[in-house]
Amino acid sequence: MFSKLKFKIIDKIGIKLNFKKGLREDINMKQEALGMVETRGLVAAIEAADAMVKAADVTLIGTEKIGSGLVTVMVRGDVGAVKAATEVGASAAGSLGELVAVHVIPRPNGDVEKILPTLE
Repeated sequence: MFSKLKFKIIDKIGIKLNFKKGLREDINMKQEALGMVETRGLVAAIEAADAMVKAADVTLIGTEKIGSGLVTVMVRGDVGAVKAATEVGASAAGSLGELVAVHVIPRPNGDVEKILPTLE
């Protein structure tokens, strides 16, 4: 009976969303880790991205070209998979170019999603 209840929510830009009761809790529980590998140079970033998606069950969500040759590659997935992927990606990037930074956020706040790039 409760699973058939729906709630209508208007988001900040006026789009009407329909949520089944309990879905909001499911969304929060399924939140994935965010992993980032930053390199100096595109070739090292591509090598890191390739190594990360081959090494673990992660999804490549995008890249960010910051300037001065800095490129950040971002992946999402299970916390353990993202940690493993970023370690492998950092190693691959470092062997080919300059590794600048590596970081994993286990469960980023939902507002962080607003600033993440997407692959299109």
